[in-house]
Amino acid sequence: MLNRLSLLSLALAAAFGASAHAASTTQYLIIAENGKQIGQQVVQHEDDGLTRVRFSYKDNGRGPELEEQFRVGADGTMTEYTVKGSSTFGNAVNEHFERKGDQAQWKATSEQGSKTVSGPAAYLPLNSSFEVVSANITALAATPDGKLPLLPSGTLSQRVLDTVEVTGDDPAHPQTQTVQLLAQTGIGLSPSFYWATTGAKPRLFGVVIPGFATILEQGWQHNGAALAARQKAAESKMLADVATQLQHPLTGLTVVRNARVFDSEKATVGAPSDVYVLRGRITAVLPAGAPVRGAVNQIDAAGRIMLPGLFDMHGHVDRWSGALNLAAGVTSVRDMGNDNAQMQQMLDETIAGTLLAPQVVPAGFLEGESPYSANGGFVIKDLAQARNAIDWYAEHGYPQLKIYNSFPKAILKETVAYAHSRGMRVSGHIPAGLRAQQALDAGYDEIQHINQVLLNFLVTPTTETRTLERFTLPAEKVAGLDFNAKPVKDYVAELAKKQISIDPTLSAFAFLKQRDGDMSEPFGPVADHMPPDVKRGFSVGTMKIADDATYQRYQKSYDKMVQFVGILYRAGVPIVAGTDDLAGFTLQSELQLLVKAGLTPAQALQVATRNGARYTRTSNERGSITPGKLADLVLVDGDPTRNIADVRKVAAVITRGYLIYPREIDATLGIAPFVQEQPAVQALAPVSTNHASAGGNDGARARIEALARQRD
Repeated sequence: MLNRLSLLSLALAAAFGASAHAASTTQYLIIAENGKQIGQQVVQHEDDGLTRVRFSYKDNGRGPELEEQFRVGADGTMTEYTVKGSSTFGNAVNEHFERKGDQAQWKATSEQGSKTVSGPAAYLPLNSSFEVVSANITALAATPDGKLPLLPSGTLSQRVLDTVEVTGDDPAHPQTQTVQLLAQTGIGLSPSFYWATTGAKPRLFGVVIPGFATILEQGWQHNGAALAARQKAAESKMLADVATQLQHPLTGLTVVRNARVFDSEKATVGAPSDVYVLRGRITAVLPAGAPVRGAVNQIDAAGRIMLPGLFDMHGHVDRWSGALNLAAGVTSVRDMGNDNAQMQQMLDETIAGTLLAPQVVPAGFLEGESPYSANGGFVIKDLAQARNAIDWYAEHGYPQLKIYNSFPKAILKETVAYAHSRGMRVSGHIPAGLRAQQALDAGYDEIQHINQVLLNFLVTPTTETRTLERFTLPAEKVAGLDFNAKPVKDYVAELAKKQISIDPTLSAFAFLKQRDGDMSEPFGPVADHMPPDVKRGFSVGTMKIADDATYQRYQKSYDKMVQFVGILYRAGVPIVAGTDDLAGFTLQSELQLLVKAGLTPAQALQVATRNGARYTRTSNERGSITPGKLADLVLVDGDPTRNIADVRKVAAVITRGYLIYPREIDATLGIAPFVQEQPAVQALAPVSTNHASAGGNDGARARIEALARQRD
């Protein structure tokens, strides 16, 4: 291992060329959770103060390639910054920032601007390496309050959570140093955690992304597992505090009065009703105004629509995304691929009430070994390993298997059959070298993503769908696809006959036609509610769109993808609502796109409720507002059964025995609220069945009852 790393060091250093001015070089290796190296960051500090960075990684056949250079001023913030390269999906990255005195200006492919500033201020690039983080760590350490203004806007904060001594990898040359765990807030919708050196001028030591990868200075890689454990413990305390703050337990029988209940089976709204909740389950649904017997709390829905908890059928959950899901009324997420240990931890924390999160239905991720492999779940070589993975998932209660791009096509049919024998549904991407029709022939129950559905008509035996070609080919070719052609009609008919469910993730695929500077279609309706840095990111293009003709072609292809989902739905093909993007908000956009495809708003809500339960096999306890089922309830202002945009106006959520207010979550995350009022819990006066105090002195009671029996 050390020899391999030493050779890699020489190769990376040579890539920069010899330089008489190089003062120091720091190299970071990006190691996936399974131990595979997937990238590196090489930082060269020159004597004249210039820092050069080369950053790249590849996972799942894609990743960024960036080259940066920058200088910092006396306060540690950047005075010059340039980055060029390509983003994860191949779009050009070309960004420049400069500050002279109090004047700052910047220009990127999606924006340009200027601002007069005084004092320290850190520029936030749209695409950057972790060396920018390192510069900010140093600059923040020099501030008296651990805060630093951001450009174009915002404030970055930093605090220390933990310190630990680490040792070098080479026992023949012992090294030790003390590193600290830092939490930074002010960028994005969740904290970022970094390990840094200590002292007067700390810098980045490493980044641990549990379940994905570690990014550590070369020569210190063996510390990754220990740092991950300490980081998870620190995060757990923060997350438990958030859960305590934002989850309000509903104790005793609670009645939600005067709610207009959405019937997910009929896709209609009923007359006003009173819904009773006890210990996390629905105990009764009665006409509004019916006598209340023994409830200790009431919530006045005030005529709001009550939806069953929504399902996101294509999530990749993490420990910080739960708040966004719940604020959007998403109470169940089908996770479509994750690190297995991380998933088990999140399931345990959710049950314990220490994690603010929806209920998760996990799908087991199964990939094959190749240079393009994704590195989550199990990565296998042969049928024996595939069966072992399926056994692990079945024994851990996973109801579904997701097969990925590099899975060996020669063993697909046997693998699907074995998963079925263990009682699991099977879905996924279409393995490279196959068409969707062949996956159906092998026994698939569901297909993920609209591109995977339509690649059936576009691929040839030499198409490499493990690269960006799985995106560029549909963007180029779907515009010219004839949906009235017999092969297409036959394909749709087979999907309907076999009841193959489709998880189109239309919202996620809007990136195919987004140009730099254009607001994202899915996130446009919520952009003005977001923190400035998040809103700014919604205008960054993803695909390389070279000219107007390409844009028009990609736009037409995307519009036809949306149209095709409508064709599938009307033909009787089951549709589910999934996201594969920003938690919560993307599900709302997905429903809006289903309406654009031709569904009514009520039908779109049915897809996100009844269909979600049906295709996670949880209909016995979720998907409708029915006595005996889980009390996953969402109160919404307006009427989303008539105007699907009203689904964003979530006033309150009940799930797992807790009452959750989206306004409170939004305030915590710096999001402008979507509703003005939230329904409060009111205590009800005790009735005859209530006792002033509960239980106790059972021994004395038993003695009296024994004496009474003696006189029977």
